[in-house]
Amino acid sequence: MRSSAWFVASCALILCALGLIDGAKGQQPCSEADYYYEYTECDSTGSRWRVAIPQSPGACTGLPEPVRGTECTFSCDAGEFLEMSAQECTQCAAGSYSLGSGVRFDQWDSMPAGFSSLATSLENSPRGDDRLTCNSSSWVPQGNYLESNRDECTVSLIYAVHLKKQGSVSFEYQYPDKNLLFEFFIQNDQCQEMDQSADAKWLKLTNHGEWATHTVNLKSGTNILYWRTGGVLMGTKVVKPVLLKNVQIEGVAYTSECFPCKPGTFSHSPGSSTCDPCPHDTYSGHGASSCTPCNTTTQYAAEGSATCKDKPPCSKKDYFQIHTACDHEGKTQVMYKWMEPKICLEGVADAEPLPPSGEREPCPPCNPGFYNNDTATCSPCPPGTYSDGMKPCRKCPAGTEPTLGYEYKWWNVLPANMKTSCFNVGNSKCDSMNGWEVAGDHIQSGAGSSDNDYLILNIHIPGFKLPTSVSSHSATEFGRITFEFETVCAADCELYFMMDVNRKSTTVVESWEGAKTRQSYTHIMTKNASVSYTWAFQRTNQPSDVRRRVNDVARLYSITVSNAVDGVSSECRACALSAQPSSSTCVPCPPGHYIDTRTSQCTECPRNTYLVSHATPGPDACKPCGPASRSDKDHRLCYSDCHFTHTEGNATLTFDFSLLGSVGSLMNGPSFTSKGTKYFHQFNISLCGGQGQLAVCTDNVTDLSVTDSQREKGEGANSVKTFICQSTIIPASGRGFHTALSSQSINLADTFLGVTVENALDGVKAGPELWPQTSKKVPDINFYYRSLDETSSCVLGRSAVVTLRCNPVKSTKGDLSVPSRCPAGTCDGCTFHFLWESSGACPTCTDRDYHQIEGACKGGQQDLLYVWTEPKLCMGGVALPEKKTLPCEGMEYWVRLGAGLGAFTAVLLVSLTCYFWKKNKRLEYKYSRLVMSANKECELPGADSCAVMEGENEADMEDEVVYTKPSLLGKLKAIASKGNGENFEHVQLNSSHSKALVWS
Repeated sequence: MRSSAWFVASCALILCALGLIDGAKGQQPCSEADYYYEYTECDSTGSRWRVAIPQSPGACTGLPEPVRGTECTFSCDAGEFLEMSAQECTQCAAGSYSLGSGVRFDQWDSMPAGFSSLATSLENSPRGDDRLTCNSSSWVPQGNYLESNRDECTVSLIYAVHLKKQGSVSFEYQYPDKNLLFEFFIQNDQCQEMDQSADAKWLKLTNHGEWATHTVNLKSGTNILYWRTGGVLMGTKVVKPVLLKNVQIEGVAYTSECFPCKPGTFSHSPGSSTCDPCPHDTYSGHGASSCTPCNTTTQYAAEGSATCKDKPPCSKKDYFQIHTACDHEGKTQVMYKWMEPKICLEGVADAEPLPPSGEREPCPPCNPGFYNNDTATCSPCPPGTYSDGMKPCRKCPAGTEPTLGYEYKWWNVLPANMKTSCFNVGNSKCDSMNGWEVAGDHIQSGAGSSDNDYLILNIHIPGFKLPTSVSSHSATEFGRITFEFETVCAADCELYFMMDVNRKSTTVVESWEGAKTRQSYTHIMTKNASVSYTWAFQRTNQPSDVRRRVNDVARLYSITVSNAVDGVSSECRACALSAQPSSSTCVPCPPGHYIDTRTSQCTECPRNTYLVSHATPGPDACKPCGPASRSDKDHRLCYSDCHFTHTEGNATLTFDFSLLGSVGSLMNGPSFTSKGTKYFHQFNISLCGGQGQLAVCTDNVTDLSVTDSQREKGEGANSVKTFICQSTIIPASGRGFHTALSSQSINLADTFLGVTVENALDGVKAGPELWPQTSKKVPDINFYYRSLDETSSCVLGRSAVVTLRCNPVKSTKGDLSVPSRCPAGTCDGCTFHFLWESSGACPTCTDRDYHQIEGACKGGQQDLLYVWTEPKLCMGGVALPEKKTLPCEGMEYWVRLGAGLGAFTAVLLVSLTCYFWKKNKRLEYKYSRLVMSANKECELPGADSCAVMEGENEADMEDEVVYTKPSLLGKLKAIASKGNGENFEHVQLNSSHSKALVWS
């Protein structure tokens, strides 16, 4: 009450001051046109005052005094407004509308008052500067809707509203491209984000061309609404923007005026809460209560038009051709019809006439699984029968069963399970006959109402049914869809192939931009579910409200769906029969069994083979696993058990990769876009193990219906569970998001090919030149993988090679890396390469990896040590033997023994030398005396012999000069003595004492 009293006093002072001024100037009293009423802010008791605010302060005198207003929670019903003079609810006049306690924004020729667009500058550019800003990125008004940015900048559309009571906000949006993030959240006046669930914060994807409605409850007080977009990762394709229209806010408590109907709409009666669009060939202006007809002779107007347009001369883009239904004679003809509504003039200059109908020609045959029942129409074959479309339906022979599915290759009429439609981007549905048109041997996109329309073709499959003999719980493929197509475009057209599983959300499986030659595409269903396949064709992504590029078309020549539960049969396949001789009923085979066509019995696939479920029955349905791989017990897939053996020469290396762990992760980067957005590529790799140890990649923002536990198990629609997968990670910093974003999860490898040291396997090349060379004796081990998912650039699917390299300085978990020249992991977009360096990739240790060292002998004991051969290139296996201690004899003993023997030998040699030397000297002396006595006569007459020295008698002489034949040692000594300089003359000795010199 104090605040109310203060406000009244303040107003009184202001009025008094104004009265004094007016009295001084002598101005005229105020009329109702000179002022307007407003309510004051509510006080603590919930009361407020109504005050008069002059249009021009000081222009008149005598403003009404403040009076107590209605309660703050007071509001009027829809179609009414609060008339402030009487403070009563009054109906809106014709030509206007009111929401009662809300406001609506449905006209976007310019940004409405109160809305603002704010772009966040990217501060994490590669060079660390701020030159790459987002000042040019914003939400753009496009007449009937707002269009978001198309780049990776983060742009927020902001609107602040103060609610008197609890209310809500609702809006319609188009969100077709998951490469652009789209979130809606609310903050209070303290810039604190209000609690919201993920379903309310992150918007779900919509089908191309369709509008979705999103509603969120609001609290009383100030609410700041944020619509925020930001690109995940911009590639070569142009991203589809988010479109926003019809924003409606409830809870403003009252509206003091009604809103006039926007041009092109009207409200014909008072008290309207909405305005209706004007019908075709009528128009309306601002605040119209009715629509004005156009002069249909020369003018036309589309639904919801603000003006009439002049009809141009008719041209080829204003008509289309159709094939009539087969008549009773089995013939059809081509006819031409004008587009509806017809907006062109005939019979004027430059007008193109409608071509005449073509000649009647035989109808194309029925599609496989259908037959002609003599009523000029094709009917499906009854259950249990089959037909190729040319012949009547027949029953399958014994031991076979009909295959279910659809095969459309003739297009005389649109099949019953297919629908076609056209969605206009800015407005609503365009005419359904302008979607896709049958054309005999193909079906092609229609004209549409404008160039940026989405032309939709849809086929619904309620589920899949495998052949009886194929066990459902062992199959990895439940069905597949294959279609042949081409696009003829002169601009930026795009063909989308989409899939909606269990009617949850539509996701784009693959898309093709620009002109494409005739080609086929196959998508495999890995789980049994209800699915809708959709083809959407758009001639241009730019805003357009005219039709200029009608010659840009997409054509589908054939569509084949296998194992459709409601399908027809075009052929029969062999099945397994019961063991009972009289039985002709097909029975299911156990997991991993194929059908022996000779015996019609189930036969288990051989060891280490996997069963191809869609293959022809027979032994060839079991495909052998690659080198060093094995199959699971159900023969569903092949995998590595983490063991590998390599033999080279006489050496055998055994590897055990289980130490590397079940799943390895690699986050490379960072990388930056041209705008400066930082992002990473994260790879998850399952090296070994079967179905239960696969890697999982998931999106954390686009699939909101999946719980965290389901996402971790890879059970979400946007989750990938396979051997190798990739996700794009955008950090929270610099983008305004509260958490890192994981998006664009793709499958890189769902089939294991094998392990080998060779550089190629099954057409996949390892590329050793991508890695630093190593001179180690342990070879690199290559794990080869392939993905069966086709892409527009990889028609044979993606492939991957994980190279394991022994590096003893790394941990057992090791490090993963990608080639330096290919930081994205691939150089061509199809084959991915990874290097896993680890000590766990080294071979198992054996006896060859260590050697023995003998220690010194101390105290009669000697140690034997065992050490690893350096560098150690093995892991696990045998352990080093324990140190051994053996008895030994000391080295001093052997030294002493050797010294003693050496001294004895030296003394012996010296003694022998002296002995023989002395002996030799004596012999030399005696020989010389003998020679002298033989050559000279003795001068002393009394001497018997000159060779007898004094003291020697003849007997001694006789005894000593008796010689035997000289020995070898003697001969050697004699020869040696010649070197002493003594020369002797050899003469014949003649002596009278012949008995003293006896030679033998």
